[in-house]
Formats: sequence, C-alpha cells, structure tokens
Amino acid sequence: MSFAGADFDLPQAALMEWVRTAARAVTSYFGKCPISRASVRIVGVPGRSGVLAGRSFGHDGAMSRMAVGQHVTREELDRDWTMTHEMVHYAFPSVEDRHHWIEEGSATYVEPIARAQIGNLSPRQAWRDMVRDMPQGLPQPGDRGLDLTQTWGRTYWGGAIFCLLADVRIRERTNNAKGLEDALRAINRAGGTIDVDWPLERALALGDKATDGSVLMNLYTEMRDKPAPVDLPGLWKQLGIASDGKTIAFTNQAPLAAVRDAILPMS
Repeated sequence: MSFAGADFDLPQAALMEWVRTAARAVTSYFGKCPISRASVRIVGVPGRSGVLAGRSFGHDGAMSRMAVGQHVTREELDRDWTMTHEMVHYAFPSVEDRHHWIEEGSATYVEPIARAQIGNLSPRQAWRDMVRDMPQGLPQPGDRGLDLTQTWGRTYWGGAIFCLLADVRIRERTNNAKGLEDALRAINRAGGTIDVDWPLERALALGDKATDGSVLMNLYTEMRDKPAPVDLPGLWKQLGIASDGKTIAFTNQAPLAAVRDAILPMS
C-alpha cells in the first residue's frame, strides 16, 4: 500500500484499516484471498472529503488506484463500498471490452453481499439498495443485449441483474446446495484473476461445471444480443422482498424466500 497527493486529516492507519476491511469482505465471499499479489495506491485529493473514485487493473497481480478526499472521515470510510467493489475485480479474469458488463456487474452484485457477510453492511440495507438500484440496469428503448449496449446502467446494473438471475436460478435448480458464489469461486480458483485475459465463455463454462448445470451459458445466450427485459417487481415478490424505497419488508412465505435467505440471510 502506498500514499500520494495531499496529506489526510486521518492517520494513515485509518485508511489502511479501510483497505483491510474490504480485503476481509472479498476473502469472505471467495473463501480465500482471490489473488496472490495486489497493491493499493491511495491518492489524497486536496480540499475534498469522501471516497471519490477507484480503478483496478492487472499489473503483476492486481493494482488499485483510489482517489480519496483529504478530509475523509472515519464514518465515510465505514460506509464506503468502492474499495470492496474494486477488490472484487481481482477475482475475475479480464475479458473483451464488449463483455465489460460481467466485470462491473459481478463487482456491483457481490460487493454488498460480501460486506454484509462480515458485518460492514446490514443485510436489510443491502437488499434495500438492490431493490432501489437494480432498475437502472433494465433495457431502455433502443437498447440491445449486454454485449451490444455499453451504457453505464447496462454495464453496471445490467450486469448485476445477470448475476442476480444467475444466483437465483442456480439456487432454485440445486435446492440451495449451490449458488453464484460457487461459480465465481471456481472461476477464480482455476486461475481467473484480473491479471489474465480469458474468453468469457471459458469463465462461464467453469462456473457452470462447478454448479452442475448450464445456467450461466444459458443466461448469457438470453441476454448477450437481445434486450431481455426482466420483471424485477415480480422477482422481488417471488423472493419475498417489498420496498417503497425507504423501508423494506420480508415475507418468509414467499415461494423463493429460502433462496433469498441463502443469498443473504438476515442474521
């Protein structure tokens, strides 16, 4: 870890703990540290507060560059999602530009689950945020498939919708014996990390093999070159999740309530 730019109000130890917390979340989700070598460079931005931006790429392992306001507070670091999002990228291979949605979508989907697993985010908040934000990934008029429409919403939240659907379908088919995390772990443990270039089909095939099916490839076929609208309200109802944007409630009698709790239990 290294520092550059403006000096921070907080001691460097506080920023180092922020990075360690993100690493702990990602390690929890993937069952191990997803890459053998990684470095984080934290750049202080004068006169600003908060975590401003992050970018990760493969470079002799993984490298993240984080822009952080000089006046960032401990509370802002505790609430931050960006560092965990960037570290999730370490665990997936680099793919062609047209598949960028799987890199950003998987990081967008996994980040809140990973943080909730270690107590850095409440499960209730994680589900509320997903219900609020997932519609940003739905196809808009004129949009095509995920490989062909590379807008911000389709790349980040369209990719996250792909991951949510994959998680639900895998768990439905296996009666909750396996989920998307098993697929992503298998991809990572086969050497799929940010510093290697893979065809997307190779990664999806490995994930399908690990979950004893073909959910990932089938879903990719559905969504790669067609808009493939998703009935999100219907899916939330099936999962037993109801939210008005401010409050959230859970119904344990819903058909897929057990799937919901397998993805992210409330306790």
